[in-house]
Amino acid sequence: MTVVSHYAGPLLTRPAAEALLTAWAGGLDAWTGSLDLGRSIDSATLQAETWSWKGRAYPYPGKLKDRTIYYWDGDEFAAVSRFSGSLIKLVPTEWGAPTFEIDGIKMLPTSKESPVDDARRKVALVEPRGKSVLDTCGGLGYFAACCLEAGVARIQSFEKNPDVLWLRTLNPWSPDPEAPASGGRLHLTHADVSQAITQIADASVDALLHDPPRFGIAGELYSQAFYDQLARVLRRGGRMFHYTGSPNKLTSDRDVPREVAKRLEKAGFKAQLALDGVLATRR
Repeated sequence: MTVVSHYAGPLLTRPAAEALLTAWAGGLDAWTGSLDLGRSIDSATLQAETWSWKGRAYPYPGKLKDRTIYYWDGDEFAAVSRFSGSLIKLVPTEWGAPTFEIDGIKMLPTSKESPVDDARRKVALVEPRGKSVLDTCGGLGYFAACCLEAGVARIQSFEKNPDVLWLRTLNPWSPDPEAPASGGRLHLTHADVSQAITQIADASVDALLHDPPRFGIAGELYSQAFYDQLARVLRRGGRMFHYTGSPNKLTSDRDVPREVAKRLEKAGFKAQLALDGVLATRR
């Protein structure tokens, strides 16, 4: 199942809303700024009761919270968040491109650079230009976006969590499979990759990007059985970047990157530590 097309309305953060309201209170008839999390700069016209953007009128927002992004749901500016067992929300960053949190745990590194720039460095390790790439855990789609930017021939991306897929439709930094810019190269599927991978043909993938949730949430995506499947679908000489971070390193003697590298070696890869994960090549 593929996700629906992207939301095209305004996205508000507290700073953007305050700037809009300040312009209105100052008697200005227009405000210029970003209403798509820094993807573009545009102007909104300001009237007495409403403001307009891209030909549509909206009420002035009330008090908004920090670390929250709001979208127009047809009735009001609502937070881009959902609760269905876990609280999942899109969170603004100083870089424009947002991260997301599940139960308050940040899912992408954003302290030193944009999550898109972080993804770009990792994607570059597998050299996606002209290749068929498997993106196991799509998340907000930043790996996919960087692959498209780098000239990938085809990228198959899986995402298990329906709420993450919903976040993607509201995030202007997430690539839209239906957009002309994607050129039909991005195939996004709502599925558990640990099961779906069994349907992928042997040696049919040129490169792999594996960015699983932490081990405690998705241990099956760190298992020997799954790594054996990754080795099966990747052609000889193909590269994989596996994000691991450094979980538990301070609180126990576990070294997850080295544990992962050992399992990948057993599966048929040559593995080395790289960035905040493991770079592996299919032997």
